[in-house]
Amino acid sequence: MENCLLFLLLMLMATHQHGLCQQEEVCFKSMINSCGDCIRSGQYCVWCKQLNFTKAGEQEAVRCDTKAQLMKKGCKREEIISPNNTLEIVKNVPLSVSFIQQEPVQLSPQEINLKLRPGLPTTFRVSFKRVQGYPVDLYYLMDLSYSMKDDLANVKELGQDLFAALNEITENARIGFGAFVDKTVLPYTNTNKEKLLKPCDENDQQCQAAFGYRHVLSMTPDKNTFKTKVTQEFISGNLDSPEGSLDAMMQAAVCGDRIGWSNSSTRLIVLTTDAGFHMAGDGKLAGILEPNDEQCHIENSLYTNSNEMDYPSVGQLAMQLEKNNIQMIFAVTENVANVYKQLTKMIPKSEVGVLSSDSKNVVELIKSAYNRLSSKVTMTHDNLPEHVRVVYTPDCDAAGTAGDSKGICDNVRVGQEIYFNVTVTVDSCIKDNSFTIRPLGIKDTLTVTLSTNCECQCEDPQHSSHPHCKGKGKVNCGICSCSEGSIGQFCECSIGDKDERTLRASCQRHNGTECEGRGDCVCGRCQCHTTESGNSYHGDFCECDDEHCEKFQNKQCGGNGKCNCGRCECFSGYKGSACQCKVSEEGCQILNNTVCFGRGTCKCNRCECKGGYQQPRCQTCLGCPDPCLTKLNCIECLGFESGPFKKNCSVACSKSIHHEMVDQFTIQSKKCNQKDTGGCWIRFKLDQLVGEDNYKAEILKQRDCPEPPSVIAIIGGSIASVALIGILLLMLIKLLIYMKDVKEFKKFENEKKKSKWAEADNPLFEKATTTVSNPTFTGE
Repeated sequence: MENCLLFLLLMLMATHQHGLCQQEEVCFKSMINSCGDCIRSGQYCVWCKQLNFTKAGEQEAVRCDTKAQLMKKGCKREEIISPNNTLEIVKNVPLSVSFIQQEPVQLSPQEINLKLRPGLPTTFRVSFKRVQGYPVDLYYLMDLSYSMKDDLANVKELGQDLFAALNEITENARIGFGAFVDKTVLPYTNTNKEKLLKPCDENDQQCQAAFGYRHVLSMTPDKNTFKTKVTQEFISGNLDSPEGSLDAMMQAAVCGDRIGWSNSSTRLIVLTTDAGFHMAGDGKLAGILEPNDEQCHIENSLYTNSNEMDYPSVGQLAMQLEKNNIQMIFAVTENVANVYKQLTKMIPKSEVGVLSSDSKNVVELIKSAYNRLSSKVTMTHDNLPEHVRVVYTPDCDAAGTAGDSKGICDNVRVGQEIYFNVTVTVDSCIKDNSFTIRPLGIKDTLTVTLSTNCECQCEDPQHSSHPHCKGKGKVNCGICSCSEGSIGQFCECSIGDKDERTLRASCQRHNGTECEGRGDCVCGRCQCHTTESGNSYHGDFCECDDEHCEKFQNKQCGGNGKCNCGRCECFSGYKGSACQCKVSEEGCQILNNTVCFGRGTCKCNRCECKGGYQQPRCQTCLGCPDPCLTKLNCIECLGFESGPFKKNCSVACSKSIHHEMVDQFTIQSKKCNQKDTGGCWIRFKLDQLVGEDNYKAEILKQRDCPEPPSVIAIIGGSIASVALIGILLLMLIKLLIYMKDVKEFKKFENEKKKSKWAEADNPLFEKATTTVSNPTFTGE
């Protein structure tokens, strides 16, 4: 057993070494006329500068291919040109241990120069360490609508406790204060003159006039100043429940000189409220159509454009908070906690804490939220140039989910050094540019200056009469650059050569049109024209173009490959005539890695199902017969050794029904109750397994069979039934005859009543004239 495992391990290692587990190296060649064109075609394209590598009349584009293919064609390794990436660390100040200098360093290095080849990634390491005692600026932004009346009373006594909590974090803590309600226009605020001056309850004497946002106190390390300023504040009021908190946060973020943010500090805004917020578009209710301009508009401590400018969008606010390295703590009541938790998903470096009904727990809430924010380090970038990709790989004890644009380390302690491996890839040649890498909410940045390496440094001899070029030109990366008056692959043709017929014949494919009508025959070689879109035809006879390949979803080669001479050359991970198929079975797999439930094949990462099985994964069957009926005969023979399959049960049923326990994934189960050929009821359970017509059966060994009939009872019952039916028929006939007689008699009686009888003598009747008596008649 151990030998088998060792053999499998060696096989896997061999497979990995041969690249079967790695990305296949492919060079997508099109419009290659020089070494520079080749290098710009992709990360695996290299150039062979070896002299006499190409044959007479052969296009120089064959010099461009992968390193393996060029060496296979005979190019020597030392003759292959493949520019590499270069990395230069310009500034690398060591990380600070604690806050003992004016500008502590938490991110290293600080400046890097990269020169990258298109498509070829490079990776460098960035380190970060939270400095002990790093300054904290906290701006307390409070909702002063009337519902926060009790909370304001507690905040007025908050200064000493809040400073004490911040001093546990750093000795360099400062606090500022601001307040907000909402825009002072209908329908947000009652615009009655008296109500604008006193929007609170009539019995409340300490009420300040309605306002949108007021900056009360700039950053100060003095807790007494904080207490004095906050004590002078009173509650205000408005009409609707959502408040203008986004207006206030935007001004606090962009008015840095008014708020007093330090250039070297952790910047926090603590927003306390018991209501939701208005956002961009809500201003239309008041006829305010001017979008928020993300600029500072504070005069005499008031936001002056509150009634002229719409609320900012969440996206605008998130961008300004990130730009100004500000982290948000939403200290809100439980009724709106879910709203602000959704908001934190759109605002980076933000946390939510639930206030008690009177805000007494706000200090502990701020401490807890700050610890969560500061212990989570998120590395990202700004001003990323087009066609540049950056991927972060965290190297820390507790790494969060890494994405293309961010790297996250959780539970980072003060003084703990963590690392991020940053991979930068340029997809095409670009002008010199730069971008910054930084931790969210932290001032420290790394500036990356970026340029691309798109040209070849071939170190060719400088004389202009190289023997390889017949003494009529110089060599440039293996290709002849001819002097004036000479042309050809090796400058072998002079303008005016008389053997024009022979040269032109070499430009015709199958004796057809010269250069396919897409180029000019120059010294026996085709110089191809440019297509209508600006690209060039290519090939020995200009027979190829890169604009007429098969399309998928209205994209050439599905956007997953390059068109080369009418055929799609797919990027790694795709296949198909239009590169429309992803080389993956992820979309076809189920929980136990079975593909399409064994009832179809996976093509283009989609299941093609057999029979009546339905997509997406061939789990259900449309129009398939009820398995309780189709499997009944097999159940009868397997469970009770009876039925039509009794003689060949194992042959007829073993492929579709497993009677014994099997370790397979069950798709669905069905309970059945059917009559067998003997009229008995059989109860059984069918578990549908992976594959076509594949079931596991659990059979209840008892059948419900009816008792056999009694012959005597049947015969006796039959005779009695016949006699009874006969008697009933006779009685029915008698009844019918009687009813008919009654009907006739009634008819006779009716007709008799209608008759009129009269006594009259018949005039023609004559009485007898002779009477004869019988003498023997005695009268008895």
